[in-house]
Amino acid sequence: MNVADTDMALGMLHRAGYGRTDEPARADLILLNTCAIREKAEERVFARVSMLAEEKARPGVVVGITGCMAEHLKEKILDRAPYVDLVIGPDGYRRLVEHVAEIQRERQGAILPKHRPGAGLKDTTLDRAETYEGLDAAREMTDGITGHITIQRGCDKFCTFCVVPYTRGRERGTPPREVLRQARALAAAGYKQVQLLGQTVNSYRHEDVTFADLLRAVARIDGLERIRFTSPYPLDFSDDVIQAIASDAKICKHVHLPLQSASDAVLARMRRGYTYAQFRGLVAALRGAMPDIAITTDLLVGFCDETEDEFQTILRAQEELRFDAAFMFVYSEREGTTAARKMPDTVPEDVKQRRLAEIIALQHKITGEIYGAQLGRRERVLIEGASKRNGAEFFGRTDAFRAVVVPAAPGVGPGAFVDVAIERATNATLFGRVARIA
Repeated sequence: MNVADTDMALGMLHRAGYGRTDEPARADLILLNTCAIREKAEERVFARVSMLAEEKARPGVVVGITGCMAEHLKEKILDRAPYVDLVIGPDGYRRLVEHVAEIQRERQGAILPKHRPGAGLKDTTLDRAETYEGLDAAREMTDGITGHITIQRGCDKFCTFCVVPYTRGRERGTPPREVLRQARALAAAGYKQVQLLGQTVNSYRHEDVTFADLLRAVARIDGLERIRFTSPYPLDFSDDVIQAIASDAKICKHVHLPLQSASDAVLARMRRGYTYAQFRGLVAALRGAMPDIAITTDLLVGFCDETEDEFQTILRAQEELRFDAAFMFVYSEREGTTAARKMPDTVPEDVKQRRLAEIIALQHKITGEIYGAQLGRRERVLIEGASKRNGAEFFGRTDAFRAVVVPAAPGVGPGAFVDVAIERATNATLFGRVARIA
């Protein structure tokens, strides 16, 4: 979702006459688009913006922090990093160009400041109506392969550990006409794949249009070859959505389904709204409809008062459900959440880290076994770019979102579909030879 917001901001800046540079020393405007899910990420932003502050020695340079961290910390950013000129939350991007121009005019003395001198300009008002309808991403500045479409903003779940409803506001869906307009524009620009985005994407509803309806409508657009979405919420996974995925070849057979914990007591403290039995039933329904579907997840250890027995349920769930991969974290208290206000963070840090190491080791083993089972298979792969480790190789993904590396060859390049014979596997990547260029 941050990638999608970044692409949208780039589109606005491009239309205002800006060009993109990867060299801070050449930039007139430096923006850090941020996440607030983890405290560690926020600390990295402060470290990075401190390094970038030296660029303000050049006249006219504007430095800003945008996104969820801007919404979460608001004035605290300006107190801790007074050299920041601009703080914009997730619902203020539409005014980005206007705010930058205002700061520049103030510096030139053309207008009187509307804010305390030296304190920076702040726009962190949440807007329940803002879906950024009519604003396109900077297709000139992105990879031209995967287009991101935000179909839903905000979240109404209010899980006790999560800061998202406080940084992105309440849930609202983008009108279907806007989603389809963006999808058609991406197809016309040559994009092969679109990813539909929402905090709980499958709870999407706009008037009488459901998420399943929207999936089918996007899949009917000529030129698009793959439709992905993230992240669905277990409670909102209807039979109609499962049927839409199973019945349409364009909709990728991969679902990222956050579990968090397999202990019913912990899930209740997290206010997730489902039990482990319900989650397990959903996984069975997905695999019953699509035996080869890849399911990935999120796992969170060390949540408030988590006992050793409660932690052990996660290990048992990993063994039972055999996720393709997982994002795994220790609980990090986030200011403003229900857990931070009402639930003491009681699990010692060393215990959290030991538990994290255990689930990572087990997941690596399971992923390695799943990837090893792909040997000898033939997979259709969308090439996304050059391999980071070897310039003579290319990187892509299967329909099931598994990473594949192939040798460079004529016709193999970003945006190409190739049939790959899988010959080798690690616990994170498949390797193969190109059998045919689609």
